[in-house]
Amino acid sequence: MTHLARVSTSIGFAYKSNNDYSLQLTRWFLMPIAAWPQDSTSTTVERLSLRVHVVACSSLIAIVMVPCMLYVSLEEKDVQMKLNAMGPLSHWIMGTINYWLLLSRGGDIRECVQHMEMDWRLVRKTDDRGLMLRYAKIGRFIAGFCAVFMQSGTFLFTIAKAMTSTPVIIGNETTLVHPMTCPIYSKFIDTRFSPANEIMLAIELLSCFIVNSITVGACSLAAVFAMHAYGQLDMLFSWLNNLVADEDKGNEFAEQRLATIVEHHLRVLSFISRMENIMQHICLVELVGCTMNMCLLAYYSIMNWSDFDAARITSHIIIYVSMAFNIFIFCYIGEILTEQVIKTSVVYLNILRTMTPA
Repeated sequence: MTHLARVSTSIGFAYKSNNDYSLQLTRWFLMPIAAWPQDSTSTTVERLSLRVHVVACSSLIAIVMVPCMLYVSLEEKDVQMKLNAMGPLSHWIMGTINYWLLLSRGGDIRECVQHMEMDWRLVRKTDDRGLMLRYAKIGRFIAGFCAVFMQSGTFLFTIAKAMTSTPVIIGNETTLVHPMTCPIYSKFIDTRFSPANEIMLAIELLSCFIVNSITVGACSLAAVFAMHAYGQLDMLFSWLNNLVADEDKGNEFAEQRLATIVEHHLRVLSFISRMENIMQHICLVELVGCTMNMCLLAYYSIMNWSDFDAARITSHIIIYVSMAFNIFIFCYIGEILTEQVIKTSVVYLNILRTMTPA
């Protein structure tokens, strides 16, 4: 009896640790911005603290985005300067939309996480567990790669721009100020003076980190969920091949195994449907926004090419590559998942035809 209890505890620990391993990076990205879903058993204090956390993150985004929108629409008259501010502003707007999409889909995200945990719990064969672990590693790799690319691009650009100094004439005096990536409406806060300039720069850096974390969290969530679904479909494909071999040998349990496969297939499709519900609008925002930003970055590079500011052009290239990588990840995971669904469904239908009596 003691031995059985130990085995049960070991299995329980294994599936929890495997599920935590697959979701670890995504949880790290989403928890600082309060987008990781809470358990249904969370206390009133935990729910209240989460709401305060959401309000704090939203305020840090708004305190940069709203004054920049006012600057572009009301204060700045030069078209060139407006276009220079439009790129960073669109990045903040995309982050805001995706943030509220993530928060509004919190219930679906929690159900997908619980679904993954149950999949790890249900797996029994060592080969199947190894297959799931392999795709979990791929999901983690994509999530980490997204973090490096997306955080390094815009965040380093914001830091590099903040470290430079621009001369500004105030009355009869010329002072040096640190330019902001998102210019601030002067009637809100005049960033030409110290310490307002330094305070707003610090807030902008923190806000930039939050906006980047939203994009990284959304991309890593899509990658981890898609790779898990891909692994489940690959496991189903293996089961179907084994079923064909058993049927050729005249195995009398083939129909029972087919019923199990059908049940698990429906389970995988429900997971994919819920994942699509979470990610479809986020993918639309990212595709449209990143395409527009890539066009603006190309325009900035062309306009700055005559001066050949190596640091600025390099930062534009880094951000351009990160935006292109963002689009590629969303398209790639959607494409491979669609192909796997089609491949599994074709084999599944062929087996059904052979097993159905004429």
